[in-house]
Amino acid sequence: MYGCGSSSPSGTTSVLTSTSDHPTAKGPGVGKPPVVIGTKNFTEEFILGQLYAQALRAKGFSVRLRSNIGASEVVEGRLASGQIDGYPEYTGTILSVVAHDSRRPPSAVVAYQRAAAFERRQGADLLAMAPATDTDVVIAKPAYAVQHHLNSLTDLARLDSAPTLAAPPEFKTRFNGLVGLAQVYGVRRIGFLTAKIGDQYAALEDGRAQLAAAFTTDGQLSQGRYALLRDPQNIFGFQNVTFVMRHRALAGEGAAFAQTIDSVSAKLSTQALRVMNAAVVLDQQDPAAVARQFLAANGLA
Repeated sequence: MYGCGSSSPSGTTSVLTSTSDHPTAKGPGVGKPPVVIGTKNFTEEFILGQLYAQALRAKGFSVRLRSNIGASEVVEGRLASGQIDGYPEYTGTILSVVAHDSRRPPSAVVAYQRAAAFERRQGADLLAMAPATDTDVVIAKPAYAVQHHLNSLTDLARLDSAPTLAAPPEFKTRFNGLVGLAQVYGVRRIGFLTAKIGDQYAALEDGRAQLAAAFTTDGQLSQGRYALLRDPQNIFGFQNVTFVMRHRALAGEGAAFAQTIDSVSAKLSTQALRVMNAAVVLDQQDPAAVARQFLAANGLA
């Protein structure tokens, strides 16, 4: 997947936050080596980074958070080079984007197992899979969908005229993007409008695009203003939230580190992510504050 929600006002600049929200924290992380957590370049990742970092700091771990690094390919490169120690990711994205595995897994569990096996070969561990899933989805304004009888991606191949789809540039070259639409659904007559993450909604509203690539946890979708096209062939795969951590770094932190990450993941539902994304994108709340409220409400901070 390429992203969710809106991009940061700071563009692609990496933001480094302070090492501790809990300067007097006690717990199993006190005295452990400092770790660097990275995030990709969209709203949901900013929230996830804050959730994991704040929960770890509450346990005494020393955490630096580098937000807004870039797309998966960029962040995985930083992980491989040791510039970061871990980051929140999605199971299907690991397979299709990082591992270049176009096989469509039959279940979320199989997707996780394949992703975990790939990361092990890269010297990293995949921590627990969250219930929350953030899956790619093609959307349209309801009037356009009704006019052209669009219910699923299958319907796109029989359109008389070529629609324009708004999405970030990486959607154009990924299997879980235009490549899969062409190979699996036969959708080859389609225009492409490059749009920053979050700007695809404006492109739909002002008529520059008739379709847009979005994500099921986008806060904008909570308003019921868009038609979501089904993906019966599952080219967008299973996209459960998970956390990738360099094996050497994880081993140095002890069991409580993974337990803390997993305890946060266990509380993440798809609806919870959509609500938090909406709070940031629509209500203009700070990702750190939104994460803090969620952790407090779930006894994690």
